[in-house]
Amino acid sequence: MDVWYASYGSNIMEKRFMAYIEGGTVPGSNQPERGCREKTAPKKSERFDISYPLYFSKVKSKWGQGGVAFIGTERTEAENTIGRMYLISGEQFRDVVSQENSGMDVNIDLDVVEKEGYIDIHNGWYNRVVFLGRKNGAPIFTFTSSSSINSILFTKPSTAYLSVITKGLMELGLTKAEAMEYFLRKKGIEGNFTSESLRNYLIES
Repeated sequence: MDVWYASYGSNIMEKRFMAYIEGGTVPGSNQPERGCREKTAPKKSERFDISYPLYFSKVKSKWGQGGVAFIGTERTEAENTIGRMYLISGEQFRDVVSQENSGMDVNIDLDVVEKEGYIDIHNGWYNRVVFLGRKNGAPIFTFTSSSSINSILFTKPSTAYLSVITKGLMELGLTKAEAMEYFLRKKGIEGNFTSESLRNYLIES
């Protein structure tokens, strides 16, 4: 079964996401990805806007000191998260979820996710798998933390991590200025940067 995987963080950048498919290390990350068992490239990819709030949390990751991207657990029309979805196999999606959770074994019944709206799979960072609708007959899934956004400690992302997301947004057609304007309204970045300081913070994209 083919599914759409809706990404909203570093996986918006195609080269970064392909490391989860093929294996390898992306510039800016200090950890190689093992890749999926099935190495087939996505059949399609396109922009997909997600009606859940984007935020940055955690202290340190494979991208260095700083937070990484999550979306909240409650849908809202008041805040838009720009995403990119890839049409991949269900097996590939499960392997991506595993790699995003430090290689933990995951057993996800995607039919149940679609029926219930979401399921929680374990205690990893990205332990909630969420159903976001359908496109051209295929279900759309993403994953995030099951923690309530009201209990989250927001932290600014590393330069390397945010620069990768910026490059992904530019692949979707945004200018660098539009990407920075988008970031400045997100928790973990809002209040920590001005437009000028954020521009200086980013690696040349």
